[in-house]
Formats: sequence, C-alpha cells, structure tokens
Amino acid sequence: MTTRAASPISGLEATLPTAWYRREDVFALEREHIFLAEWFCVARDEQLPQPGDSRVVAVADQGILLVRNREGRVRAFYNVCRHRGARLCAPPDNAAGGSVALRGGVMPGGTIVCPYHGWTYSLDGQLLRAPHLEANTRFDPSSVRLYAVGCESWGGFLFVNLSRGEVPALRVSLGGVPPRLERYPLAELRIASTLSYDVAANWKVICENYNECYHCGPVHPELCRLVPAFRENGGANLDWQRGIPHRSGADTFSLSGTSVRRSFPGLNEDEQQRHKGELVYPNLLLSVAREHVAAFLLEPLGPMRTRISCHFLFEPYEMAQPRFDASEVVEFWDLVNRQDWAICEAVQAGMSARVHEAGVFSPLEDSNLDIRRYVTERIGAFV
Repeated sequence: MTTRAASPISGLEATLPTAWYRREDVFALEREHIFLAEWFCVARDEQLPQPGDSRVVAVADQGILLVRNREGRVRAFYNVCRHRGARLCAPPDNAAGGSVALRGGVMPGGTIVCPYHGWTYSLDGQLLRAPHLEANTRFDPSSVRLYAVGCESWGGFLFVNLSRGEVPALRVSLGGVPPRLERYPLAELRIASTLSYDVAANWKVICENYNECYHCGPVHPELCRLVPAFRENGGANLDWQRGIPHRSGADTFSLSGTSVRRSFPGLNEDEQQRHKGELVYPNLLLSVAREHVAAFLLEPLGPMRTRISCHFLFEPYEMAQPRFDASEVVEFWDLVNRQDWAICEAVQAGMSARVHEAGVFSPLEDSNLDIRRYVTERIGAFV
C-alpha cells in the first residue's frame, strides 16, 4: 500500500490514501503508534473530585483505571491484577461482567481489591496484601505494583500515555495550545451537560472536518447566520489565533447568539467577542466561547466508527446562579454536531466506492494537511 497517494485532480494536494480511512491493518498501526503512544485525553479532572474516587476509561481497547490517591493526585493503571490478570474494576457499562456483580474494585477505605482472590493494592498501586501468602518467605509484596500508566493534566483535562518507553511531557506535546488559551480558565470550568454520539466515520475524517470551514456554508446554515465569516470566501483566511467574529449583536454560540452569563474574567477584548477553536491531536477538539467551552473527546473504535463525548463547560460562578440554563448552548451545539456527524458519515460511506483512491484538499483546506503530516510521521514507515 502506498504511503502517499497521487493527487487525482491536477493542481490540488492529495489526502491520505482512502485505504488509510477504511482498512483494519492501518487502524491497527494507528492503535500502536498513535493511540497507545501519544498523550490521549480521557476525562476531566473534576470527574474524580475526592481522594478514593475512580473511573474506568478505555484507550484503544485497553482498560485504564483512574484513581485519585490520598494526596489528591490522579494516578492511572492498567485495569488488571498482577496475580492472574483479572479485571480490577468493571467498566461503566459492565459490558463483559454479565449479570453478576463482583465484589472488588476501589473500596471506601482507600484500597483497590481484586474480585478474584482478594489481592489488595493501595491507591498508588502498591500491593498491600495477598491473602494466605504471608507465610511464603520467597514472596515479597513490596516488590509488586500495578502496571502504571503516564497521567498528566492540563486545563482540567486528564491525559494518559500508554507508551512503554520514555515520553515527552504533556506540555511539550500540547505545543502552542496552552499559550493561545492562557486567559481562559479551563481548569476551573465544570461540566454542566454531556452529549454522546456514535459516529460511523473514521476519526481522521472527523478531525479533518473540524479543521476546516469550507463545508460550513453547505452544511451549517444556522451556524453561518451566527458567524457569517464561516461562509465568506468558502471559509478561507480565518484568523483562528485571534478568533472568529460573530454577526453584529451576537457574542457566543447559542440559539440566540447571546447569553446573560458574564464573560470569563481576564479575557481580552477580542476574546469577549470572538470564537476560538483548537484541535489537540489525536483526540481532543476544543471550541471556545467567551462564557462556555465545548470539549469533544474522540474514542476511535475501529476504522469506520468513532465514539464522541461532548462536554459543555461553564464557570462555577454562573452555574451557581438560580437563572443558570445551559439549554440554549447545548441545543445549538447538538444541531451543529449532528450536521457534522451526518456529513462525516456521508464521506466515510462515499469512500467505499472502488474508484476512490484518494481525495484532495482545496486551497481553502490547507490546515487539513496537518493531519496528513501527523499521521504519516507516525505510521508511514510501517504501511
């Protein structure tokens, strides 16, 4: 399989080969060299508010246990006991647990107990007790720990890294994103609502769609009425670093284009009037308004399926007000989201045509070349 498709249209850059969006072997390479090797966003820090709180997440079919330890730090471990490999905690849907509730997991007393034989670990992963093995002098519990996973946070988002080798710090991987959003109080925001979607499209199709606004005019009429710049000149020459202006009289993404909520304290004049967006590869999409943030966490489930969790984040001060109502924001975003997922599914379905070996990027989609580089740099040598 070629790592670089020839452009099917003269004068335009080719996308990644169509097979890279559809084949299981390519998805397997992405699993090993991207999802299991890069910093991958899995949750919000607020979802584990107290010591002893835990959450099971999945990264490329690997179960990961997040737990907040006694010192308040979130630790991450493979969700597997060191004894016989039993799962320590059931996932949220208990998909493989059947109808029987097993006794074990993270216990109220601040330990992690395997439901199989009762091996007990601290919240830092240290084996504390292995029942009936105390008399075995050749066995040293202090030498046994759960398999740890790299875990860091930025802006209230929790990232894990499953690489077996040395990895760069999260801040290095984030590049210029933190400075561009430094005045937004991301870490202090809280989830007011979450929408979940199961999209029949490759994760790269979704990222490419997010990265350009050439499609906004045909796909998002309501959004373009709120932000006319999205349809002007095919969405070309948008200054995302400064932010995109709303129509006159509008200042946020909502059904009305307005909100009674105050702007985040500390924003500059542009940020109080304009909208920003960031894509943190491989799986965090941020859309940032003056008084709320829509955060999309992508979970690639296969070459043609992606689960998406969309968190709507607001300032705790506003959430505590009796008048607080997120529905105008959530309903607007749900409309825009469903339009995006529908067109992404149409792209995925269309690529199954036997004649489609690659697409092209128009000059209006230059930012999309970024994902081509990102993916090629990580799996190109193996395809």
